[in-house]
Amino acid sequence: MKIKKIHYISGLAITLFVGIHLFNHSLSVWGDDRHIEMMNTLRIFYRNIFVETILLVAVFTQIVSGLKLFKTNRKTAVSYFEKLQIWTGLYLAFFFIIHLSAVLGGRYVLQLDTNFYFGVAGLNTFPLNLFFVPYYGLAILSFFGHIAAIHNKKMKKSVLGLTPNQQSTLIVVLGFILTIFIFYGLTNQFNGVTIPKEYDVIIGKSL
Repeated sequence: MKIKKIHYISGLAITLFVGIHLFNHSLSVWGDDRHIEMMNTLRIFYRNIFVETILLVAVFTQIVSGLKLFKTNRKTAVSYFEKLQIWTGLYLAFFFIIHLSAVLGGRYVLQLDTNFYFGVAGLNTFPLNLFFVPYYGLAILSFFGHIAAIHNKKMKKSVLGLTPNQQSTLIVVLGFILTIFIFYGLTNQFNGVTIPKEYDVIIGKSL
């Protein structure tokens, strides 16, 4: 099987999970309780040895194949969306490595529930938020940018009067709007969330 096909198939599995994950994050606008309630429901389906193994294999495959494709395609990319695809893919590979390491470390080393509070602790603490705001923000934007670039490559016809370029641009714009929406919910100065003390270890308070 060609590396592009492998990359595409693993990407479908990851896209499904990330879509569910971002939906869960969007509920934080209505409070941490709503977010955690939905997360606990969704974990019934994805936090088991079978699904987690598939996701881990898919992410590993996506990173390895993506880096190979980046090396091959970065010199031949010409159009805006071709360049968007390879650079957003590179950032997503970086994000997956860091994010998975952090989540697995939090779960098995720090013995924390890697829930809403695990994600927002650094995001709401200065100066750590100087890293976490662009880190998370670029991840969401890169996800939608990558989808937009793939859509642009595969879509050949206009839909509702929108050309493929316009459709892909709309996907990027929707990603930008969703990023702002999610950050509104994840930022405690807007929603009054209090982070439990056990998560202080993440921001160095208990060191």
